[in-house]
Amino acid sequence: MNFQNIKDLSMNKEFFLKINDIKHWCKIRGIENKTTPLVIIHGGPGGNNYTFERTIGPHLEQFATVIYYEQRGSGRSEDPLDEGAYSIPLLISDLKSLCTQLKLNKIIPLGFSFGGELALEFALSYPNLVEKIIVQAPSDFCDNNRNSYTQIFGFEQVASGDLKNQIREIINSNKNVEEKCSSIWEIVDVATVDKLLFKKSKNAELNRKYWEESGLINTGLMFKTLKKQKNEIPLLNRVNQIEVLTLILIGLYDRNVGLNLTRDFANNIPHSKLVIFEQSAHFPDIEESDKYAKVVKDFIFQD
Repeated sequence: MNFQNIKDLSMNKEFFLKINDIKHWCKIRGIENKTTPLVIIHGGPGGNNYTFERTIGPHLEQFATVIYYEQRGSGRSEDPLDEGAYSIPLLISDLKSLCTQLKLNKIIPLGFSFGGELALEFALSYPNLVEKIIVQAPSDFCDNNRNSYTQIFGFEQVASGDLKNQIREIINSNKNVEEKCSSIWEIVDVATVDKLLFKKSKNAELNRKYWEESGLINTGLMFKTLKKQKNEIPLLNRVNQIEVLTLILIGLYDRNVGLNLTRDFANNIPHSKLVIFEQSAHFPDIEESDKYAKVVKDFIFQD
């Protein structure tokens, strides 16, 4: 792989970049590896890269040039002045501007969860900028009902005692599926959320440790705004237009996005490879870091 994509960048650094009038936090590591950069696209919506930087990030930086950035209104980046200034096209425009300002002719987007959805949308909007794609448990905001059902029955599976009974009462109520999902999120405790997202409690504890250490808060504003927006054609029905090699990663015990949706993405993307991590839930990057790094390394150096 050639290093011409970031020829004007000579050092690893952390900085802010003004993108569409909003200061975005950015960080470059592994520049000495001289590869087509992995651009890390975090999930949420409204999440951040803090934990990723400290868990799987150092593994990737050993063999690849890695560019982290946090989306508008997320993590260490600025909020837009207009609270409604969130949309998939705006987020894609921000990433395109980042590539332009850093003179990136080609990137390998690596998106996890909602970030996986953004990575696929970016590849559809700017196919000439994408060398390959890596997505981990990608969501599809267009299909809110499917995601809600996955989380509802995921919580029912991992909950216990009185909480499980409360969840079952909500499931049997007359509310619509999105209302049921919201109601369940309002009553679940930290331990149950951790069981939804992780297979092993020690990994959930590590994740919580970094969340607390970061001091970063997801206000939920981006999620609420995006939830009101609908693309006429679901992402799942458009990804058949993606022509580059695509690596799709998922934990076997993922109850947040779900194995079925991820498998459907793999079936619909022509040149895709699906890798299932058998000892992970929603975050195989944390739960199986060594295997995750090897799978990514093998893929980015594959001809």
